[in-house]
Amino acid sequence: MELNKIENILEKYFQGETTIAEENELKEYFSSPDVAQHLEQYKPIFAYFSKVKEQTTTYEPESFARTGVAIPLQSRKRKVAWLSIAASVVLLLGIGTYFFVSEQNNAAVVASQTELGTYDNPEEALKATQKALNLLSNNVNVGIESVQYIKEYEQSKNKIFKQ
Repeated sequence: MELNKIENILEKYFQGETTIAEENELKEYFSSPDVAQHLEQYKPIFAYFSKVKEQTTTYEPESFARTGVAIPLQSRKRKVAWLSIAASVVLLLGIGTYFFVSEQNNAAVVASQTELGTYDNPEEALKATQKALNLLSNNVNVGIESVQYIKEYEQSKNKIFKQ
């Protein structure tokens, strides 16, 4: 009966449907000396898992120095801490730059608004006024031309309908 149960659990194990308790039961079974003949092929799998679990590593600087093997000593948490600090600095620099540039733009706008319409030289003021009046005149002339078309339309309409 137990052999049948182990075979069912083993089948579930390879399907990825076992619980931790069932996996522990398989490890116990395959670590025991009385494993069924047709299940001997699975014994190295579970023996490997128990060996790896028991293994520990020791660090001896002298032996690594002689062999030339280097082991990185920094942990992943340290890298994450430095990355978060760097990201914070970049964020603060970006915010500071934004406010600095926007303040300069606001100062330029305020300065241009206070200087609007003031001239120190009367000749420059005259030229600027003539330029503005010329622009106004051109726009008014365009409007007058369209009014003349309307007058001509009214005259034509009156002739047709004899009003």
